[in-house]
Amino acid sequence: MTIRQPAVAGTFYPDSPGALSQMISDLLGEAKPKDLSPKALVVPHAGLIYSGPIAATAYRLLHALAPDIRTVVLLGPSHRIPLQGLALPDCDAFATPLGQIPLDLDAMAALQSFNQVQVLDQAHALEHSLEVQCPFLQACLGEFKLIPIVVGDCSALSVAEVIEQLWGDQETLIIISSDLSHFHNYEEACHRDQQTTKAIEQLSSNLTGGQACGCNPLNGMLKVAQRRGMEVITLDVRNSGDTSGDKSRVVGYGAFVIQ
Repeated sequence: MTIRQPAVAGTFYPDSPGALSQMISDLLGEAKPKDLSPKALVVPHAGLIYSGPIAATAYRLLHALAPDIRTVVLLGPSHRIPLQGLALPDCDAFATPLGQIPLDLDAMAALQSFNQVQVLDQAHALEHSLEVQCPFLQACLGEFKLIPIVVGDCSALSVAEVIEQLWGDQETLIIISSDLSHFHNYEEACHRDQQTTKAIEQLSSNLTGGQACGCNPLNGMLKVAQRRGMEVITLDVRNSGDTSGDKSRVVGYGAFVIQ
């Protein structure tokens, strides 16, 4: 059995199981419950001290849905290597300090018939955009299987095709991992992220990297939402200036429900 070991434990989140569990529990406890039924969530992927409070507003919604969810499709951008298309890992499970998450190997094998999908372990080895979501999922869900996909340079339609293949029913949850604007001053970031939030709410599938680093997986998800007549509900939009106090050069974070 091949296991992807955590790459950013101890930097993006605590590497102690006890400390990590407590941190996730505190973040979820501070998030307000809402009566929503997400098919997909859009969540940020920075260090948990920065983006964790925003991500928790989305993950808090899973408490009511947890008994039904058996599969999580997790898509995030490639930060470490140049990548064309979508990449699957060559392993059987993802590990975090909280334990192992088995992968849905059958679904992943079926995806390899798509021209835009490849198996590329290097895309996953150091990638944090997917990894930082795993402790939240482990804390919120019971037993489930993961389908982790790193998304590189590709069209919204090519991502949408893969999402449609994996759509499933209420047993399948889709997670899109993306931050918003990067490295503007606080006021400029707030303005830019407000405009991006409006575009996401309007199901625009033409977002750019300047608006959201995960624009490619997000555009694909929004393309599917357009086709299916779904809506986006904004849960929380803040930035690292709000969560860390340093407002000189911030990163934007948003949490959204698609239902």
